[in-house]
Amino acid sequence: MTETHSSKAGIGPFEKWLSVWVGLAIVTGVGLGLAVPGLFSALSQLEYASVNLVVAVLIWAMIYPMMIQVDFASIRQIGTRPKGLIVTLVVNWLIKPFTMAALAVVFFEFVFAPFLQPEDALQYTAGLILLGAAPCTAMVFVWSQLTRGDANYTLVQVAANDVVMIFAFAPIVALLLGVTDITIPWETLLLSVGLYVLAPLAAGALTRWWLMRGRSEAEGGAQVERFTARVKPASIAGLIATVVLLFGFQGDVLIQRPLVIAMIAVPLLIQSYGIFFIAYGAAWLWKMPFRIAAPCALIGTSNFFELAVAVAISLFGLNSGAALATVVGVLVEVPVMLSLVAFANRTQRHFPG
Repeated sequence: MTETHSSKAGIGPFEKWLSVWVGLAIVTGVGLGLAVPGLFSALSQLEYASVNLVVAVLIWAMIYPMMIQVDFASIRQIGTRPKGLIVTLVVNWLIKPFTMAALAVVFFEFVFAPFLQPEDALQYTAGLILLGAAPCTAMVFVWSQLTRGDANYTLVQVAANDVVMIFAFAPIVALLLGVTDITIPWETLLLSVGLYVLAPLAAGALTRWWLMRGRSEAEGGAQVERFTARVKPASIAGLIATVVLLFGFQGDVLIQRPLVIAMIAVPLLIQSYGIFFIAYGAAWLWKMPFRIAAPCALIGTSNFFELAVAVAISLFGLNSGAALATVVGVLVEVPVMLSLVAFANRTQRHFPG
């Protein structure tokens, strides 16, 4: 497979301290959410099919630089290296939903049961199950980029998960929740795939064609690398702005119900780190290249929170405990994923190049 130029790129000074900037963004978001709740309330209403359009634009900005690096000519060679796809699909669909359900039951039916009403505990369990059954579509491109992952392979992994999700999400959720009338919110699913995958992919392909036209492979590749370096600050700025918005939207919840938030976060944290190390360990044992291994593990750890939130609202209501649990998943994900990105980058030497 042709090596992507992203794998050669170094980490800039801003990225080196990214966890610090994200921490400041979290504090800023919560503070602004409490100081100007009207502004965040208005921004939160700018959504369609449970997809916030402002956040969608920012995520699009984050994804776009990686999409420029996708080389369609190399994608057809991915079938000769199936290990990453196998690990991704096994972890996401045969392990992750069931470990999340098991952890939710353990904590909300036993560990935290004395502190909660039984109906609330069931709602939180349902929300976590919805998160566990919905692998990430959008943000995984950002995590892959931060680990200098193979853009072509990451795209194929996400596409494979999206195809399986169409057929497997509802049956898995129905099995684990004991609810038979699960209706997939097709508008949310299709809009998210369109906004987070197809649109930036088309824009990236057009940009790549424009940069490569009339140049040799080497000259065009260097041009792509230079252009990507120029637009990368916008990608990082989009991540910071997204964090501010997400925490601003939920600032009041974080302040009003900190104990419940902490309870929901515990099984989510165990699940996230556990799933990552299962996939990362399998990739290491199978001797996968780091550029495939890191995104492979991060895909399983990340969640498609728009889909989970939409289903939670449709099944249990806007103010339900299930909806709250899916929102906590959003808040937990960014700090956790950044810590795993940092861990992956520090352990890169243990993987083939």
